[in-house]
Amino acid sequence: MRIAINGFGRIGRTILRQVLNLPDANGVQVALINDIAPGDMLGYLFRYDSTFGPLPHEVAIQGETLSVAGHHIALTRQDDLSRLDLSGVDVVLECTGIARETNVARRGLQAGARSVLISGPSPAAEVTVVLGANEERLGDARVVSNASCTTNALAPLLGLLDGLCGVETAHMTTIHCYTNSQPMVDAPRGDMARSRAGALSMVPTTSSATHLIDEVLPNLAGRISGSAVRVPTASVSAVDLVLTMRDVMDADAFAQALRAKVEEQPVLGWTDLPLVSSDLRGRPESLVIAGPETRIVHQRQARVFGWYDNEWGFSARMLDVAARMANREAI
Repeated sequence: MRIAINGFGRIGRTILRQVLNLPDANGVQVALINDIAPGDMLGYLFRYDSTFGPLPHEVAIQGETLSVAGHHIALTRQDDLSRLDLSGVDVVLECTGIARETNVARRGLQAGARSVLISGPSPAAEVTVVLGANEERLGDARVVSNASCTTNALAPLLGLLDGLCGVETAHMTTIHCYTNSQPMVDAPRGDMARSRAGALSMVPTTSSATHLIDEVLPNLAGRISGSAVRVPTASVSAVDLVLTMRDVMDADAFAQALRAKVEEQPVLGWTDLPLVSSDLRGRPESLVIAGPETRIVHQRQARVFGWYDNEWGFSARMLDVAARMANREAI
């Protein structure tokens, strides 16, 4: 699979780190990285990461090439991807965060790539795909959204629970680390609460997963609400889900059945250990259920809590979905 990374920020750099971790790159070739920042800055930020630590490889920027661990990747600084030649690229991983309009989202196709996978919600996508929830909808779509990190955590869990006990209604709160949409010190933003210093306060706000769930799991549309609290940590978030079940289940039966279903689902994980958020850094699952936090109230209300590394896990799903898109091309 030949990929191009457009936008070498948090997700773009994490994707390349994961490619380097694959045995023999597992058939993944990064043909190009495009970002408007200077190459030496990109190399520095890739080599030294405040969240995941220093890369155990030297990174060299030589002219218009980034070299690391035997990979030699072309670097470009084009603000319009359609001006590049991406012939032979299977999937553009669109990680700029600006591909919300059709003319921007399709630039990779105009450059000659076969498909585009957007690293976030986008109204310009033909379909939104979440592995473990609705991957059968991929079809032959050429511009695909990988949804959000929280949607990737929540949707597979909701789909699993609906099959297990029937979901009548549910409310999700994501306890989410701060992101670069928040200022380091108080500064104006579109949302007043998000205008406050992200590393100093817990900030109640919205979550895009609330409306994306209706799109990804239309059978549950209108029955799931959600909100977010941004907290002063740099990585690893959590989903706290409370649901009303259609079927009556006691606590032991629910926990055993839930664990069995989770272990069948490749994008979900389970832990019985009393872990804290930093213990989950670098985990590739979309969500890791915390078994000790599972609760049943009066046999109809359940509480399920899980951890997710909102950068590492989401980047892993980007590569997984890209592989499905590339394999589709090869058929």
